Amino acid sequence: MTLQEIITHVSGTVVAGDPTIYPTIDCAFASDLMSDVLTITTDKRIMLITGLANLQTIRTCEMSDIKIILFARGKKATEEMIELAEEDDMVLIETPHSLYKVSGILYNAGLLPVY
Repeated sequence: MTLQEIITHVSGTVVAGDPTIYPTIDCAFASDLMSDVLTITTDKRIMLITGLANLQTIRTCEMSDIKIILFARGKKATEEMIELAEEDDMVLIETPHSLYKVSGILYNAGLLPVY
């Protein structure tokens, strides 16, 4: 699925990064537990869907080589988060929808889960 399709499906707003760098996403993982994110092992391009909007999220995604983060539940990225994400060529997207709704929308649109 293309990143632009994802943004459209979830009424998303890009707040950091250039979504054209990552034209397609292979799968998504939804979690607020960063310890669970660290367990992901795959070579696919993953998008994290989370409601945890803090620097720990950005740092965890750096370690897990996740370049696209979708913040659910109307969570907003701080300036510090945006600066750190842009240093690592990450794309940050915000949506007003819940984690559950976003996951359902994207799954029904054809975006695969990590597992």
